[in-house]
Amino acid sequence: MAVKVLIVDDSGFICKRIKEILEESKDSGGRAEFEVVGIANNGLQAIRLTAALSPDVITMDIEMPLMDGITAVKRIMAETPTPILMFSAMTQVGAQATLDALHAGAVDFLPKRLDEIDADRETAKRLLRRRVRMVALQTGKSKTRSSGAALAKDATEQAEKSLEKPVKQGIQQTAKQFGALRIVVIAASTGGPVAVQKVLSQVQQSCPLPVIIVQHMPQNFTASFAERLDQLCRIKVREARDGDILAPGTALVAAGGMQLEFKGSGVRKSIVLRPKITGEIYSPCADITLASVARHFHDAVLAVVLTGMGSDGKEGARKLKQAGSIVWAQNEESCTIYGMPKAVIDAGLADNVYSLDEIGRQLSRIT
Repeated sequence: MAVKVLIVDDSGFICKRIKEILEESKDSGGRAEFEVVGIANNGLQAIRLTAALSPDVITMDIEMPLMDGITAVKRIMAETPTPILMFSAMTQVGAQATLDALHAGAVDFLPKRLDEIDADRETAKRLLRRRVRMVALQTGKSKTRSSGAALAKDATEQAEKSLEKPVKQGIQQTAKQFGALRIVVIAASTGGPVAVQKVLSQVQQSCPLPVIIVQHMPQNFTASFAERLDQLCRIKVREARDGDILAPGTALVAAGGMQLEFKGSGVRKSIVLRPKITGEIYSPCADITLASVARHFHDAVLAVVLTGMGSDGKEGARKLKQAGSIVWAQNEESCTIYGMPKAVIDAGLADNVYSLDEIGRQLSRIT
């Protein structure tokens, strides 16, 4: 069946363009992949049409008359929970608004302009369709949530009971190994901003380890993300800068549009930021950062792979395992998108598989 989409934007041109891009897509049998069931020009209309049409996914603008997109997301998630893909301006103000929308319950976001998704328009169209398709897969989950930031109570309790004894996928972890840790790296994509906040907020101010966060985000967004985490967490959080030296109790967020690696010898390591090169899909990229961490920190790393689309992090986790480090992965039940953790788990690279709540609790115990 075609994915039913409700488009919400006060620009008639934007609505028409999104509708054309979605409805021109066909499956292998020549059937339409998407059906635009309605168009709303403001948040109030979006709420009414969501209740009337029961779309599989909503594409939502932020700035609209009568009711903005963030308020609409809150109302929809409270009244008729539906997966929502936000369209955002690629500015600092747009970044802050997008983070507000994700906190309110939106699943994912994309730049509003096609050329900001990808310079190649056909590639941008394919990515837009893919993201709508992936967000629509959350329909079943979202119907049982009161917000995108809170898991359904019964699913959470069941997951936590089943994970009281963590699933062992690799080496047995010991107190000695945890005592030898020198760095924690958290990797995430779709659903990551809320998940990272939930995990990091449980880390104590006295944390003796530095933390690196690799969250798939565009330029201009990671600084706002870091500022928000710094306001909500006990430890210090800021965007990483070239030449940074790691410090205990400080989390550095990999900058959007750049790759984060390390240089140096002995105990003194510093961060190197470089632009992405041809062939690198993500920037920041978890595989690139984890591979660099494995080279410089060897068996003294704890990597945590959270919710996200795709398999970024799998090859980096493989290099960490070869070096003797520890890898945790988020379980399927608590993921927004069970892609990145699944890739790590299916490859046999996860030492432990935890629910999102349990990851935070376990991390607080060892840091």
